[in-house]
Amino acid sequence: MSRPGNDAAALHIDTSKPHPARMYDWFLGGKDNYPVDEAMGRQMLAVEPGVPVMAKVNRAFMHRATRWLAGQGVRQFLDIGTGIPTEPNLHQVAQKAEPTTRVVYCDNDPIVLAHAEALLSGTPEGAIDYVQADARDVDAILEHASRTLDFGKPVALSLISLLHFVSDEDGAYELVDRLTGVLAPGSHVVISHLTADFHPEEARKVDEMYRKNTLTLAPRNRAQFAAFFEGLDVVEPGIVAAEAWHPELGDPIPGQEDIISAGYVAVGRKP
Repeated sequence: MSRPGNDAAALHIDTSKPHPARMYDWFLGGKDNYPVDEAMGRQMLAVEPGVPVMAKVNRAFMHRATRWLAGQGVRQFLDIGTGIPTEPNLHQVAQKAEPTTRVVYCDNDPIVLAHAEALLSGTPEGAIDYVQADARDVDAILEHASRTLDFGKPVALSLISLLHFVSDEDGAYELVDRLTGVLAPGSHVVISHLTADFHPEEARKVDEMYRKNTLTLAPRNRAQFAAFFEGLDVVEPGIVAAEAWHPELGDPIPGQEDIISAGYVAVGRKP
C-alpha cells in the first residue's frame, strides 16, 4: 500500500473561489470547506432547499451500489472523483462484505490528498491505494491503479457525481470509453449524474451560479446519460433517480420522501 506525499506544492488549496467537492462536503455536514464554499452553498439552498438531502441520497446510492456489487462477487474497485472522505467510504462498505477487496481511489483535489490517510485505512487482508490525478489523465490513473488492481479480472469503475463536471468538449464520453475499454468482461460501471430533467428551473439557476464562478457544470438529460452505458448491459432497475435504485439495500435518508433527487444513476455490466 503506497502512501501519497503531502508536500506543500501538492497541498496548495485555492480558497478564492468555491470548489464542488468542498461544497458537497458542506451539504453533507462536513467541516472540510471554506467560507466561499458555504456562501455558494447557501445561494443554492435559496434556489433548492432540498440540495443537502439530495447530496446524502446520492452518497447513499454509492453505498447501495457497492453492497450490490460485493454481493455479485466484485472484489476490485476503481473510484474516480473520490471527493472528501465521508464515512463510510467505499472501501469500508466493500471490505465489510469481503475483507480481501482491493480499492484504488483517484481525485485531483489537494484537500482530498490531505485526507488520504483516512481513505487508506482498510483491512489487513485487502489493499487500498490513492492516485492524485485529473480524471481525464486516463493513462496515469491506469498505470498507477494497475499496481493494486488486476485489470485482467472484473473491476467496478465508480464515477459518482463526476461526469457532470466534465463537458462534452472536454471529452466526457471519451473518458468513459477509454476507462471501460480496459476493463475485463464481467466488470461494472457505476455512474451518478446531475440532470435538469426533474428540476429544470432550479437547474438553470444553479448553472448560472457555476458560470459566474467560472466552474464547469454539464447536467445531462436521460438520453445523454444513457449514452455513457453504450456497449454495457444496464442492470435492474435500469436508469432511475438515485433514491429508486435498490432501496432495500440501505436505510432511507431522512427527508428523502419529500424530494426528487436531481440526478440519474445506473450500473452497467460489461459483457
